[in-house]
Amino acid sequence: MTRIDATFARLKADGKKAFVSYVMAGDPDFERSFEIVRGLPAAGVDIIELGLPFTDPMADGPTIQLAGQRALDAGMTLKRTLEMARRFREEDDSTPIVLMGYYNPIYSMGVDRFLVAAKESGIDGLIIVDLPPEEDAELCLPAQAAGLNFIRLATPTTDDKRLPRVAQNTSGFIYYVSITGITGSAEADAGDVAPEVVRIQKASGLPVIVGFGVNTSQKSRAIAEVADGVVVGSAIVSQIAAGKSAAEVLAFVKTLADGAHAA
Repeated sequence: MTRIDATFARLKADGKKAFVSYVMAGDPDFERSFEIVRGLPAAGVDIIELGLPFTDPMADGPTIQLAGQRALDAGMTLKRTLEMARRFREEDDSTPIVLMGYYNPIYSMGVDRFLVAAKESGIDGLIIVDLPPEEDAELCLPAQAAGLNFIRLATPTTDDKRLPRVAQNTSGFIYYVSITGITGSAEADAGDVAPEVVRIQKASGLPVIVGFGVNTSQKSRAIAEVADGVVVGSAIVSQIAAGKSAAEVLAFVKTLADGAHAA
């Protein structure tokens, strides 16, 4: 059982929904980013999605793109992202970390070398947005064999014919993208999300976490009420971009987490 599986089991036993936060590793620089990351569990975060900076983030909106560019400008790399996870694990051995990003940096490092380093750094799962199920042999299957969850995205355009293929070889949870488009481009609607969550749960047997378009405590609660949890990214990254202190960012995160946990 991975930390992700254990976290969902604990939340289910407590009758609670999951709150997942996304932050870009190294934004605005390594030390300030790490200060935020290390404070996320105390702010109520159940699972951390750690963004891997990349030069061509095609699925991300301007907010995440700019965060990635700030991180790259500050010298962030895949190796340093894993170093951040390793430092986090020195203090916290229970909160799951999911590395989210694109395949190119992993391919450049080499899959075998990356998987060894990821496990040693305390990474629990991967969301690699540009590797479709047809490429499972590339990273998904080796990652699962190494003990990492490989988490897939489903979207409003994932129909009943495609959904079983998406669910195949997926583990940990499924990330439901609540809107069509890029990150930060629209708001999620619980009424639209609810039937899709049920459909995906039935097809996969996995928890379904809903992201994109969640930016307030009220919205976090509304989405968590119809799903197994909620993930917030752009709204948190916007706080970092605005120059807020770590304490201010974490206080904002806590309002979102409290909303999800109140569902």
